[in-house]
Amino acid sequence: MSLRTRAAICATIAALMLAGATIAHADDYPTRPIHVIVPFGAGGPTDIFTRALTEELRKSLGQPFVMENRPGAGTVIGTELAAKAAPDGYTLLMVSATQTVNETLIANKQYRLMRDFVPVAQLFHSELVMVLHPSVPANNVKEFIALAKQKPGQLNYASSGVGSNYHMAGELFKNLTGTDIVHVPYRGSSGARTDILGGQVQMMFDSIPTMAPFIEAGKVKAMGTSGRAQSVALPSVPTLDQAGVPGYEATIWIGMVAPKGTPQPIVDLLNREINKIITRPEIKESWEKQDAKPDAMTPTQFGAHIESEIAKWAKLIKANNIKPQ
Repeated sequence: MSLRTRAAICATIAALMLAGATIAHADDYPTRPIHVIVPFGAGGPTDIFTRALTEELRKSLGQPFVMENRPGAGTVIGTELAAKAAPDGYTLLMVSATQTVNETLIANKQYRLMRDFVPVAQLFHSELVMVLHPSVPANNVKEFIALAKQKPGQLNYASSGVGSNYHMAGELFKNLTGTDIVHVPYRGSSGARTDILGGQVQMMFDSIPTMAPFIEAGKVKAMGTSGRAQSVALPSVPTLDQAGVPGYEATIWIGMVAPKGTPQPIVDLLNREINKIITRPEIKESWEKQDAKPDAMTPTQFGAHIESEIAKWAKLIKANNIKPQ
């Protein structure tokens, strides 16, 4: 037997031993605390729902889930940190529609979502609601579109910043309706919300639970919701698709991914446990009251969803010539 042949056999044996060790490791998982990176600040939807989920995972898997809020650069800081973590199942990352926007909007990132991560599970999706200040002379979507076309560049809409869910929802509306409405970015949702209520801006997309009390009080007018089906919280408000913008859909969603190379048995275990949790009747009922509709998906289905979102927002960003702040 030649030296080269012996070396090849040794390399094969070593690879098989490593594969066996990985499988064994996956079978024992988890044996220590699991870190979950949330690339958003504390108190927001991703933070709140992740805390609820990880508490249930702690109970079912028997190990602590330690959340790390790493906000900054529109989710880039936390996402880059997770991309560099060991692919052993002990570092996980929460993802949202924001990161799929950033795939195109922010070109100089050190990671790519579908290159450096593997999908684990989606948690839920939630609709937005398009609202107008009462001073705007339009009582439905078609009237607002007509007004915007009569006054190109004279109406405006607020968002929580360039690349945010609220911004992209507004740009999609412009794109599908052929209207010229000026984007007014704010540093977070609170300032944008204050100004839509005060009449400094005419239109805004916002979360349904946040805006519902203001709609009920008559402080803003609801034009339509952003999902495929009408909102349970706003049953009298049509979807934008129903109201006159065919094909409109822009939802907030949250999911979990792991660094590329994480053993598939670990990914599958986490997926099964998450899907069990989010489909439990009491969890489902509680989340739906907050307009968060649980989405039980396989890792493959969630991966396809991420890819479709990246493609959708890439097309919009290029069509509307959107640049990062």
